[in-house]
Amino acid sequence: MSIANVSLARRAWSIRRHALRMAEVQGQGYIGQALGAADLLAASYFHALNFHADDPDWEGRDRFLLSIGHYAIALYAALIEAGVLPEDEIGTYGMDDSRMPMSGMAAYTPGMEITGGSLGHGLGIAVGVGLALRAKKNPAFVYNMMSDGELGEGSTWEAAMAASHHCLGNLICLVDFNNQQADGHSKDMMSSEPVDQKFEAFGWYAQRVDGNDIKALTKAFDAAKTLKDDRPRVIICDTKMCKGVPFLEEREITHFVRVAPEEWASAIAHLDGEAPA
Repeated sequence: MSIANVSLARRAWSIRRHALRMAEVQGQGYIGQALGAADLLAASYFHALNFHADDPDWEGRDRFLLSIGHYAIALYAALIEAGVLPEDEIGTYGMDDSRMPMSGMAAYTPGMEITGGSLGHGLGIAVGVGLALRAKKNPAFVYNMMSDGELGEGSTWEAAMAASHHCLGNLICLVDFNNQQADGHSKDMMSSEPVDQKFEAFGWYAQRVDGNDIKALTKAFDAAKTLKDDRPRVIICDTKMCKGVPFLEEREITHFVRVAPEEWASAIAHLDGEAPA
């Protein structure tokens, strides 16, 4: 593993640790998604994205849209690690007047581009942002992070068709494919397989990778950013819920996790014992 990838592994570890500390404040939450997506967020913020931590509204920034509002805890952890949010606000997570509400709200949080809510909206917004950037001759990319559950929403595929029609080569969609929804496994609710072939049929450049393999993620980002044609790009990332904390990984229900008070210390201690260089 190269020095760069070791650094990204450390970033992912820190994102997981920040998220655990936030979830401990409430004693519950969408920690499974945060732990599972930490590698994807580390590769996004510390390898792919162009942004200024001290100026979240910098016009030249790449836009990172979090379609899945309940993943806000994961994005906050990445923004803390990136220096956009201060670490000393971790204890305010989900509290009244906090800049880190449990569901992502753009009006509250620096670095939060859109307000997430009902699933299936993010990709459509990303199409609009991509069109606006192109009209302004702004070379920035727009990234849309969504869940596999959103693949069951018709609005997602309308947006996918529009992105291809408008030749939005500045759009990179990131699908966190963890096969988990509130009601059970995604494949049992409404299977979207084969996902990569569906996007390709809509005119997209599609890649599918292990979303917990940082080397595979950075390679996929590089391929998406350097593609020489004007197709929109999607990276489907197969991730494991609660990745990095074995006793949580083993739980059957991981969409919304409740953890006993004494288990938080065990989870953080396990992470600390596995800290990469």
